[in-house]
Amino acid sequence: MSGFDKVVNSYEEAMEGLQDDMTIIAGGFGLCGIPENLINEIKRRGVHGLTIVSNNCGVDGFGLGVLLEDKQVKKMVSSYVGENKLFEQQLLAGELEVELTPQGTLAEKMRAGGAGIPAFYTATGYGTEVGKGKDVKEFNGRPYILEESITGDFAIVKAWKADRYGNLVYRHTAQNFNPMAATAGKITVVEVEEIVEPGELDPCQIHTPGIYVDRLIKGTFEKRIEQRTVREA
Repeated sequence: MSGFDKVVNSYEEAMEGLQDDMTIIAGGFGLCGIPENLINEIKRRGVHGLTIVSNNCGVDGFGLGVLLEDKQVKKMVSSYVGENKLFEQQLLAGELEVELTPQGTLAEKMRAGGAGIPAFYTATGYGTEVGKGKDVKEFNGRPYILEESITGDFAIVKAWKADRYGNLVYRHTAQNFNPMAATAGKITVVEVEEIVEPGELDPCQIHTPGIYVDRLIKGTFEKRIEQRTVREA
């Protein structure tokens, strides 16, 4: 990798520098737009004590759920945790710390972190368990709670297409948490379905500028359907 060229040739190189006890921000929503191969590389490396910030924790045996199998995750910061039996078992056994965060607040925590904003006030969660112990201020007669932003040692992201300079295009609902996650990592690693040469992407179609991206790799993806319902004949 030299100059503006962000492309690396292996997943081992893509996650170089990952260590125990780091914080990883992961894009994706359910199983949509998840960086599944980067997650598998984290599992292969066997690092432990991780704090994972993501909307959810995949499912048993796929996505972020594979990191639970060897108890690599110490803490999960997420909005939804209802798809993993192993997650439930570890939580109830006191083996996994969970910080539930409203979905919009979680997205804003990532966005604010990437923008260098240390904290922000939001009405979401005031008067609930989410707001306990947090600073409260009134604006225009309405109470708001203070939420701290989030940054990570690594951010792992899935995009559809990129040029070699790391400019990213997401496809459809993969625009979920990926754009915010991409801004919030000290090292942002992105896997994509296609890499093109600089100048081939329409600038108007770029969702994440390459300035946020440190490493880029082309992968192949399983693209599972999270819940499939088939109508009876």
